[in-house]
Amino acid sequence: MPPQLDDWLPEDHLVYFVRDTVRELDLAAIYDDYNGAQGGYPPYNPTMMTGLLLYAYCVGKPSSRKIERATYESIPFRVLAADQHPDHDTIAAFRRRHLKALAGLFVQVLQLCQKAGLVKLGMSRWMAPRFTPTPPNTRP
Repeated sequence: MPPQLDDWLPEDHLVYFVRDTVRELDLAAIYDDYNGAQGGYPPYNPTMMTGLLLYAYCVGKPSSRKIERATYESIPFRVLAADQHPDHDTIAAFRRRHLKALAGLFVQVLQLCQKAGLVKLGMSRWMAPRFTPTPPNTRP
């Protein structure tokens, strides 16, 4: 077993893009929410929790129960969670508490992905946002 979880994945894995991108985002709206009015310190690092949720949506695992399980069973999720394992109630509460801020952050990340040529964004016939991964052989 490698000494670091990072050694288990190729350098160009999506999880590293998500982790690096989330570290660059302005998470002030989330951190500011922990001012003591609704509770003291966050139970888990908000940057880590945001990364978990973002990656989960990217790979089609939006369920908090599936995310919790993935922090035990999936190397990319373990990398993002720094081998911590927030339970599904904590994940769901974080998402609920910061839903508005997370929505804005997810849009920013999708726009960055689009600029990097990682995804194509469009509108479906029902005018709902659509996320379509770009096949690897069509990337510039």
